[in-house]
This record gives sequence, structure tokens and C-alpha cells, in this order.
Amino acid sequence: MGERERRVGVQPSAPALASVAAMATGIRVRHSRNCTSREGRRCSCKPTYQAQAYDTRTGRQVWRTFPTLSAAKLWRQDAQVALRRGTMRPPTAKTIAEAAEVLIAGAHDGTILDRAGKPYKPSTARGYEQLLHAYVVPALGGWRLSELQRREVQDFVDGLRSQGLSPSTIANILDPLRVIFRRAIRRDEVALDPTENLDLPAIRGRRDRIEPPEVAHELLTALPDSERAFWAVALFCGLRRGELRGLQWTNVDFDAGVIRVERSWDPVKGPVDVKTGAGRRAVPMAFVVRRELMTHKARTKRDGQDLVFGRTATEAFFASTIRARANKAWTQAGLEPITPHEARHCAISYFIAAGLDWKQISTWAGHGDVRQTWNRYGHLVPGGEEQARERLDAYLTPPTPITTVAQTVAHDPRNAETPENTGVLKYRYRDSNPIDHRCDQWISSVYRRSRGSRRGSFAKIGPRLVRGAKASSTSSDSRSPGM
Repeated sequence: MGERERRVGVQPSAPALASVAAMATGIRVRHSRNCTSREGRRCSCKPTYQAQAYDTRTGRQVWRTFPTLSAAKLWRQDAQVALRRGTMRPPTAKTIAEAAEVLIAGAHDGTILDRAGKPYKPSTARGYEQLLHAYVVPALGGWRLSELQRREVQDFVDGLRSQGLSPSTIANILDPLRVIFRRAIRRDEVALDPTENLDLPAIRGRRDRIEPPEVAHELLTALPDSERAFWAVALFCGLRRGELRGLQWTNVDFDAGVIRVERSWDPVKGPVDVKTGAGRRAVPMAFVVRRELMTHKARTKRDGQDLVFGRTATEAFFASTIRARANKAWTQAGLEPITPHEARHCAISYFIAAGLDWKQISTWAGHGDVRQTWNRYGHLVPGGEEQARERLDAYLTPPTPITTVAQTVAHDPRNAETPENTGVLKYRYRDSNPIDHRCDQWISSVYRRSRGSRRGSFAKIGPRLVRGAKASSTSSDSRSPGM
């Protein structure tokens, strides 16, 4: 045993100990199997040091091995502080693959809730299951929750980028992994989330296509009569695709002029609740929407609980089928096809361009926060820049003065020309005193007694009034010294 080990309290190795020597400081020295220290002689290997820290909350010990004694001592000090503060947890035996199966089962049966405290939608649960089985579990499934570090997750992200996956796809793949560690932290299985502060590619390619209203009407006109009602609601009401699939005639109120969104439709589960709590709403119908819906209702002869756009009264339409029919008609007409999601963008942008209240627009869009509407759908409708320029020019252009009987400036009596020829605006006494019509003369100058001057002296101030002493009488104020 060296001098350094004696200073920190390492106990001498005994022959009965195969490879571990206990230390009084909570650090063990580990020797190789062929080390001569097992025979009670001097160490002939390069030992490692295993530090131990005790967690009083769980009653478990945390161990970690280091190549040097100083590293083991430093880690033990930091670990004891972290365990007391709760920023460190004892290692868990649960793996990423096991946690993924628990998440999938809980998301499907509703026992695991999302961040809003609501059960996951069936489509979200299926999406998590597909992403976990296709990407996360094959790459990270063997790691324990307490052992996975940020560098391993960053390597996983870099590998996804090297496969050519889009930034939005990478973000979607990380979503279920984030849920796994969020649950693990809340259950005190881990203390840190390795999915935070990652270098992720920026998401830029959003579906931001917006057509002006005249193009939207052209798209609507090019469709067959049987397809116009669906796209009229999509383009001018902004309902989501699932909400369009689950819409019933009882939710269409022609008298009030609104569509009441009360449910959605899942391809597997059928009728489901709306996406968020704000999804239940009443959306106003424009005239073109009311016209197309009334024509569609008369054509299909459906009413009550029947589906508005279903293949039958009880079976929802297939999204691929309705898009294929519309794309065929638009291609023949020489128009660029549009998707239901892009149509939703157009509708909400029309609400904004029409100058409607932002809070009302957020409610009609089914958003829980008006900031989401502002940031996500606050696009300019094509041509809006020209309207903004005209309004800005109108605001910044100085107004043209309008000559009235009260807008006057005195006319210099020394000028022989009339006020009309000189272009100087005139002022008449009776214009500001309509009750007194005795004076009808032009006042060319205003004379007031100067403040502090002797009695009887006057000061000529011309068309601009200055503060001075009040005259003793009206007649003296209206006369000039030379007149």
C-alpha cells in the first residue's frame, strides 16, 4: 500500500479479500485478479477506486468506479451534496425499452396523461408506438434510464440527421423519449433529463401556403357540385380534418349562422373528443358556406345525427379519396391543388385580414391561447402589402386644408390688393360671433394695449396674437391709432 492510500484511510488488503479493499472514507480500491496483493504482497497492478454515497431517501447506496483516487474523492463529495439536494438518484434497473412499453400501454388505455392532464388521443398514442418501435428502442432500448446521458441522445439525433430525416421528423421522434424521462423524473427514478439542451436542426419548412380570397373562389368553382360544400367549410371556416369527418347536421345551425364543433373523428376509434378544451366552439358561416351547405343537404337528404360529409350517414369519408377527387378537378382546371390543412390556414388568415378581433379568431380556430394564433397563423394574405402601403400613405399624407368661415388671418391694410388676390385667409368678426351681425367689416390687424405701457398707447401685433393688458373698452381695442 502506498503512502497516498494511507493518508486517506485505505485499509490494508487481507488475503481473504479477493479483489476489493475496504476504505474508511467510503472508497474501495479494486485490484485485478492476477494482482499479488491477493497473496498479501505488494500490489502489482494498476488499481481502480470505487466511491460510495448513501441516499437517505431511498436507503440505497450509489457506487461509481474511477481510475484515480482523487477523481473518486471528488465524485463522492459531489454525490453526497447532490443526494441531499435531490438532484441525484440511485441507479435504476429499468431500461428505455421497458419504459417505452409502459408508456405505450398507458397512452392507449388512458392511465398515462399528457401535459394538460388529459388522456392521449388515439392517433397520438399510435404515433408514439410507431416512433418508439421504429427509432428509439432499436438505438437506445438497452440503456438504463439512470445511465443514459445527454451525449448518447445527441449522438442519436446526429445519426437521425445523417439518415436524411427532416427536422420536424426528428422532433417528433424525440417527443415520446421526452415523455419517458418526464415521467421518470416525476417518479424519482432519475434526477436529470438527457433530452434537454440538445443541438437540434431548425424547423423551417412549415405549411404556410395561403391563397387570396379570389383564388379560393376559383378553387371552389372548379370542383364538382358534390365536393364544394366540404371545401367551402375548409376554406372559409377553418375546421380541422378530424372535425370535418365528425361533423353532424345537428351541429350546423343555419338560423344562427354558425357551425358548432363538438367532436372529432379518429380513423381507428371513430368519434372522439376534440383536440383540446378550446376545440368546442361555434364558428361563423360566411354566405358562400351557408349556400353550399344548404345545397349539399338538399342533395344528400341527410339530417339530424347523420354525418355531413360521410361516405354514408354513419361512416366518415377517407381523406385520400376526397383529396384525389378534388386534385383531379383542380388539375384539369389548371389550378394548384390545396390540402385541408392549408385550407385551414387560409380561413384563419381571412379572419385576420377582415380585421376581426384576435380573441374571437383564436376561439374560432380552436386555440387555447391567442398567442398561438398570432405566432402560427398571423400571415399576410397575398396582396395585403399593397393595402398596408395605401393605408400608411393615407395616414402619413398631411390633410388638405378646408377653408371655412372661421379660418381667417388679418389682411394688411397697406396692401392695396384684396384678400382674394393676395391669397391670405380672412377673418370676420361675425364669423366667430354669429349673434352680433352689426359688424361686417374686414379686420386687417389686431391692436391691443401692451402690458406695462402707459394709458392710451397700443402695440400692433398683426395676424399673431400676443399676451398683453386688457383694453379699457371694446371700441378702443378695435381702433388703430392712425384710423
